[in-house]
Amino acid sequence: MDWNTIDQQVSTMIQNNQPPDVLNLNAFASYAKDNLLYAAEDVLSPKTKDDFLEAFARGGEYRGKLHGFPILSSARAFFYNTDLFARARITAPPKTWDDFVRDAQKITKLGGGAIGYALPLGPEEAQAEWSIWMWNNGGDWKSGDRWAINSDKNVQTLGFLADLANKHKVTQVNPGKTNRTDGAFQLFKDGKVGMVIGFSPLAKQLDAEGKVKYAVGAMPANAGAAVTLGVEDYLMAFKKKGNQEAVKKFLDLYYQPENITRWITAEGFLPVTKSGLTQMSSDAKLKPYLDLLPNARLAPTTDPAWDKVKLDVQQSLGLAVQPGGNPKAVLDKLQQNATAESGR
Repeated sequence: MDWNTIDQQVSTMIQNNQPPDVLNLNAFASYAKDNLLYAAEDVLSPKTKDDFLEAFARGGEYRGKLHGFPILSSARAFFYNTDLFARARITAPPKTWDDFVRDAQKITKLGGGAIGYALPLGPEEAQAEWSIWMWNNGGDWKSGDRWAINSDKNVQTLGFLADLANKHKVTQVNPGKTNRTDGAFQLFKDGKVGMVIGFSPLAKQLDAEGKVKYAVGAMPANAGAAVTLGVEDYLMAFKKKGNQEAVKKFLDLYYQPENITRWITAEGFLPVTKSGLTQMSSDAKLKPYLDLLPNARLAPTTDPAWDKVKLDVQQSLGLAVQPGGNPKAVLDKLQQNATAESGR
């Protein structure tokens, strides 16, 4: 299943009482809350469990027990096309939002289809793009244990993104429906885009194709030090009659260091195991991303409401950046739904 539809498809499978045995996804807590998942001690050997890096294992816990088994990690970084920067006479990546807007305008004015910034707020991963801009304006998903999706800071941030599209006109056409992989990333790989938020697999593709000269830096910030998004995906095992032993054998095979590290290396992701970190830390191309991991923040994946909140954001956030869109109304609705889902 592709990332554009997997959340909806898995929800349907579970509603029909036909869950998968093992699922790879970036949210797990609602399934753990509903007692649908095996805990680590039921299906993982102690050796496998002890190899997880502690920060990523904590991200997979629900009520103190590991239910979301880390499978890979990544840290987002700010990519810029050095040829377009040179043509626009931009000498360094932007550090502030004002710098960012000016640079995006300079690139767009080059003409010939040049795009200042590729903004993906389509259903594939709107929550990731939004998290990074939100945090770099001092906002957040939650305040304490309460949702704060429609805070004043967040309304300001979404208004800023809408202005990129509709006032400054420095984005691609229809960013509210543009996905990350086949939209924003592809435009950058085609050499049409000055700036995009990417991650190590994008760098691996750019290096393999050799068509675009690029560099990587920190996110432009509007409040405090630059922050980025750390992402971990999980494997989770659903309780089904007679499947426990087969699931255990599969997971122990998958998590053998030579298997998981070979796959993560091939895909260009970052490690979630101690053995993987030892093997991969000498890779100079991964150093910028490994360096970002300590300052990366995670989405609130341990909250059981996150699965539904994330899906809601993916399906509706893009409406705010359409012509005539209302950022505050979109965030108010997301806040209302999140509060109803979790009761706070």
